Formats: sequence, structure tokens, C-alpha cells
Amino acid sequence: MLAIAAVVLALFAWNHIPGPKPVKVIARLFMLVTCQFTAILMVFVMVNNANSLYDTWDDFLGTGGSHVVEAREPAPPPAPEQKLLTKFDPAGDGKMGEGVQETTLKGPQSGVEAEVYVWLPPQYKDPAFADKKFPVVELLPGYPGSAKAWFGTLDVNKQLKGMMAKGEVAPFILVSPRTKLLAGQEDTGCADVPGKANADTWISGDVRRMVIDNFRAESDPKHWAIAGYSAGAHCATRMALLHPDRYGAGVSLSGYNDPKGESDSVTSKDPALRVSSNPLTILKNAQQPPKVALYMAGEKGDGLGDAQALKAIAKPPTAITVAEISGGGHGTDVWRRMVPDVFRWLTKTLV
Repeated sequence: MLAIAAVVLALFAWNHIPGPKPVKVIARLFMLVTCQFTAILMVFVMVNNANSLYDTWDDFLGTGGSHVVEAREPAPPPAPEQKLLTKFDPAGDGKMGEGVQETTLKGPQSGVEAEVYVWLPPQYKDPAFADKKFPVVELLPGYPGSAKAWFGTLDVNKQLKGMMAKGEVAPFILVSPRTKLLAGQEDTGCADVPGKANADTWISGDVRRMVIDNFRAESDPKHWAIAGYSAGAHCATRMALLHPDRYGAGVSLSGYNDPKGESDSVTSKDPALRVSSNPLTILKNAQQPPKVALYMAGEKGDGLGDAQALKAIAKPPTAITVAEISGGGHGTDVWRRMVPDVFRWLTKTLV
């Protein structure tokens, strides 16, 4: 609306500016700049909405307000009898499709208070599955990226609903937590960063515990997976290797090993965190190979080499499947098309 209004006003006012010639020149220059600015702003908003990069202007500007992060040491996990119960409401964003629920979770371990989105498979309310617990997949966006992206941009729930109904893939509970926790353009790299945020504990501790406590979700790690694309793919690989006691599988779509692949991440700027967050380092330094399966997809020059490097040093019971993406670039259109194959693999791996 601003872009259209700027052009209309410029056309109307161009020959009606009073005053001497210098004033007219300055006024017309201002109108041209305004038209350019609003046009660029319109394109930014369209690209942002199409790719679910930022949820709000506060997220983009780093003024916060939609979430709380305590900069402290992670706390021990709550006792089993202390259920992490929370109230869910239908997701307010219609682009996410039917069935997506949202809650604001206050994580007792991490000190993070932020939104989490959950989608339950069609079978969840089917009386025939009343006594069944369901496998779970945590979904992480890239950076910058919104927790809504897998549902709103990649259409994961819309793609899988029919496949689940036909029995082509298993019925999974899908969970997507906020991963953009720091103000401004800083990315945690999904790590626990001293003095900043406990992102790892939030995703693998608080969110996981909340899902188990609120839904008929499996608790055994062999029925849990974590998946991501781009920076979220790096996070998924890193966390699956670090926490085989929480995840039996990880999925990386166009990810990378060296955190330097994400120039704005805190882990890329801190030498110690950069080394400890690299999946290659994690796998090399593991006292024994983690029992976890990884599905790593990438294009030449965009994730494929990183996946092959990790596969080259993996030893049983670590199992790595590498899939080559044939063109398409680093974008949501490519990752959206990969959703069916990813969940077919997860069905074979987790169920």
C-alpha cells in the first residue's frame, strides 16, 4: 500500500510543488527516494513472507518482546513427577494449515520462554490408535528463520497428511520450536552459549520434555528425530551426534559442518565453540561412535561435500545416508520437494 501510495502521490504532486527551483528539485528528489524505498521494502516483505524469515518487525529489528532468554547456566532436568504441562491453542497464522497448535513454553532447564508449534497426525484422534504412542520429529528452520517455516513454507503437514492417511509414511508428531533466541542478527548455532542463551538445552531438553508430557509421544530416542535445512541442518546434525540418548536420527538438508558456514552465528566467532560445534569434531572425539542414523542431502558446493566428509569417518553404529540434490540451489523450493523422501526414510529408520 505504501509503495502504491508513494507513486500516486509523486505523479500528482510532481508539477504542483510551490517555491523556487531548488525547492522543487529537492522535493522531487525526496519523492523519487521515497518511491524507491517503499518499492524495496515491499520486495523485502514479499521475500520474507514467502520464506518465513522473520515473524515480526521486532524480530527483524532485534527489539524483541516475543520471547525471553535468561543468560544463565542450564538447570538440571525436572524430576519425572514434575510434568511440564502447557496450554495449546490453534496457530494464529492461517498459512500454516489446519491442525497446527501453538504454545508459549517456559523452559525450566534453559531459561528460554518462547513459542513452540505442534502438529498431530490424522491417526492421533482415531479410536483405533487410542493406546498408541507416536514417533516425533523436531523441525528446525534455517537462519534467519521462523519456527513457522516448515509448516508455512515447506508445507510439511499438508504434504504428509495424505501420505499418512494412505500408509505411505508413518504418523509422526511434528514439533517446531523457536530457534532465533538472541536480539539483532546473532545466531546461537543451536548451542548452549555461556552468558547468552541455552539453545541446545531449550531444543533437546525443554521442548522434548514438554512434548512427552503433553502428548502420546514416544520417549525412547529410537523413535525421535531432529531435522533441519541450511543452518537448521547444521544444528540437526550436531545435536543428533551429541545426544544419541535423545534422538535416534537426524536429517540435514543443505547443511554444513564448520559453523563458519553461518557467518552470523556465535559459534562461528568463538574459536572454542567453532571447534566443539563441528560435527566432524564431535564424531572424531566421541569415546564410542554414537548410535544414530543421519540422512544428509546436499548439492555440490552446498552441503554434499560436508555430508561425504562426515560419512567418510563414521563407524558403526553411526549410519549415514548421503543423497545428492541435482540442482535447484539453496532454497525452500528444493527442500519442500524433499519432504516426502525424508519422511519415507524416517519411517524406515524410526518405526
